[in-house]
Formats: sequence, structure tokens, C-alpha cells
Amino acid sequence: MSETVVGILGFICIIAIVFTLFKSLTQPSIAFIVFPAILALILVIGGYYTFGDVAKLIKSGFSSTGPTAALFVFSVLFFGIMTDAGMFDVIIGKLMKFTGDNVIGVAIMTAVIALVGHLDGGGASTFCIVVPAMLPIYKKMHMRKTTLLRIAVLAMGILNLMPWAGPTMRAASVLGMEAGKLWKTLLPIQIFGIILVLAHAFLAGLQEKRRGAGLNSTLALEDGMDEGAVDEATHNELARPKLFLVNVIITVAVIAMLIWDEFPSYVPFMLGTAIALFVNYGFSGKMHKKLINLHAGPALMMCSTLMGAAVLMGVLVKTVTHGEAEVASVVSCMSNIITQILPDFLGRHLPLVIGILSVPLALAFDTDSYFYGMLPVMIGIGEGFGIGALPIAIAMVVCRNCATFISPMVPATLLGVGLAEVDIKDHIKASFMYVWGFSILCLIFAVIIKLIPF
Repeated sequence: MSETVVGILGFICIIAIVFTLFKSLTQPSIAFIVFPAILALILVIGGYYTFGDVAKLIKSGFSSTGPTAALFVFSVLFFGIMTDAGMFDVIIGKLMKFTGDNVIGVAIMTAVIALVGHLDGGGASTFCIVVPAMLPIYKKMHMRKTTLLRIAVLAMGILNLMPWAGPTMRAASVLGMEAGKLWKTLLPIQIFGIILVLAHAFLAGLQEKRRGAGLNSTLALEDGMDEGAVDEATHNELARPKLFLVNVIITVAVIAMLIWDEFPSYVPFMLGTAIALFVNYGFSGKMHKKLINLHAGPALMMCSTLMGAAVLMGVLVKTVTHGEAEVASVVSCMSNIITQILPDFLGRHLPLVIGILSVPLALAFDTDSYFYGMLPVMIGIGEGFGIGALPIAIAMVVCRNCATFISPMVPATLLGVGLAEVDIKDHIKASFMYVWGFSILCLIFAVIIKLIPF
């Protein structure tokens, strides 16, 4: 079986997954398992892989998503316990006094928290900071959870240009230059993007306000009750208002450990969950079991999605070797097809073309395959048209970063939608066109300041 056929089958697999999810024909975990499994079987029948190769690929995929699954389980438990203990009730009360019935203020606050929270470049940790803090407020204000995610991912995307963030480091390594030097080149675009993020947050808040969001708004009157209300008896039994400061200290310590980055990201939440249970509910196995069972449903659902994503990542992205030769991954074959079908007349404007296509491609390519697979190939093509490597890298880094956290190929995205209680398809539907437009505006700005030739 030729690599071209393998690439075509890869695109068919991705299209089938996206179509199935958008039509709500099944759950993401099932789609992530079934279609890559069918693809793997076809590749085995076609002689491209053996069953042993497929087993190795899937095992390798689990090595990518396993830590995120552990992170999700214990972050859900940790923030669930803190919510039950009433820590967020106090914080929300203070924030609500600060913002009042100002829907626009809540939206802008979301953007600011996401911008600050993503300074460490960690997508998973940023979602763990932003979503649990803001989700109860969005529920109380009757604002859409998809709006919360969209504001957050745009802010995270532009902050992801930092030199210690993954995409910039990967692009710099391909270019053979220091990540800090590349970041200084990208800095004007990043500043422009931050302004766009805040402007988008303002417009998103205005949009929510017009549809009736707010404490005493049309939607509040229609609902007749708070969307986030819980059974009062259960709430009173679990609330620990006297331990508010202790719980804040525990939460700050967990976030500090995340930023410190000395341990795997799930370790702080494991420790935090254990400490929070003992501090708030004592040495009671029965109470601990009750707390864990309260949050087991969301954790199990999201874990199944991440396990399914492991199959998807393994079959499409990972590679195996036959003897000393490495077999091209499915994503590499897909990348080669793109370069083969690119018309020559578009080659002269390659940075613009790849910049415009970056957001749709983000749905099919993970970060490693995009930068280590596609970027070198695109640089080679650009050389044939007299285009330098730097403009191509700038277009790919800036525009791909905007779409990082709407891609199902990025495990942190699955963590974010799980924490926000949003289906991945709804997140993509609500964010895709905004993210694409955002990336094109950044691309145009790069052209205006002559970082990318027109």
C-alpha cells in the first residue's frame, strides 16, 4: 500500500470522526476508537502495518494521553471537593460583588485570568485554573459555557507564543535558532493578539448580554432558578465555610506545584485531593467514598474519551520501525499529500496559504507532527520559490497556535471541555470560525509589519 493511499485513508478517517461527532451519532470516545480501528485493520490488510505494529502504536498512544487522564480524574475530584466544601461560593460572592450584573465584565475577567494563567505555557494547568473559577459564575449569570471556553482558548492560543511553550520551541528547533530569538520576532504579533483577545471578550460579553444573560436578566426570569443550584440539604451537609482560608491555601499550593513543574501535572492534584478529603471531612471512609462517588460520573466519561483519543493518536500519529527503517506515520502521509497537491502558483504565497489553512489542519494534526512533519517540508518547498524559512515558520506558529485548544488531537482540549461540561463538538462549533478569523487577523497584521511577504 502506497503512502498516498495511506494519507487519503487518514483524511477519510478524520472526516468520518468529525461528521459523526457533529451529527451526534455517538460519543467522542466511541468515534475515537471505532474509526481508527477500522483504519488500522485496512492498513494491516493492505500490508502497510502488521497487527503487532498496530498494538505498538496504540500502546504508544496511551503513553501520550494516560497522564492527561490521570490529571483529569484527580482535578475533577479536587475541584469537586473544593466546590462541595464551599470555597468557590465565597470566591464567587466576592467576584459577583466586583462585577455585579456586568456580563461584559465577567467575559473580560475570563480573558485576563486565562492570559495570566497561561504564562507557564501549560494548557492543562490553565484550564484547571480558569474553568473551575469561572464556570459557576457563568452558570449563575446564565452565560453559555461555550463562550467561557472560546474566550479562554483564544487567550491561551496567543500566550502559547511564549518561548517556553511547546509550539515555539518546536518551530525554533526546526529553524535551528534560539526559541527566545524567535519569540522576540513574534512579540509584535503577540501584543496585537492580546488586544484582539480583550476586544473579543468585550464583544462576547455584549453578545451574551443581548441574548439575555445576567443575574436578573430575561434568561434568569425564564429559568426561574439558578442553573447551577444543587440540593440544599446535600450542600449544607458538605459545606465547610470555616475552612475557607485553609482550602484556599491548599488550592494555591496545588497551582504553585503545577507552575513549579517539577512533578507530572497530575501529582499536585493527587496530593491535593487526598489532603482536601482529610482536612474537610476527617478520617471517614464513608464520607470520602460519598465525595468520590459524587464526581465519579464526569471523571469516568472524560477518561473514556481520553482513552479513545489514545487509540486515535496511536494509529494516526505514532510511528513504528521495521528493522532499522521507520515506517511513515499516517499523519506524515497526510502531510505529504498536502505538499503534493499544492499548486505551483500558490507556492509564491506559501506563508499566506499555510497560515490560512492552519486552523482547519489543526483538527487533523497534533503539534509534533505539524511542526516536525509539515514545517520542514514546507520550508523545503518555500526554498524552491525563493521564500525564506522564517516567514513560513511564523505563519505556521502564529496561526496554528490560535487553534491549539480546539483540536481534539491535543489532550488538554479534552480536559478543558470535560471541566467545562461541554461536548467537544459543541466547543468546536462555537469556536471554530472565531478562532479561524482571529488567526487570519494575526496573519494580516504580520503582513502589514512585513514579517510575512505578500
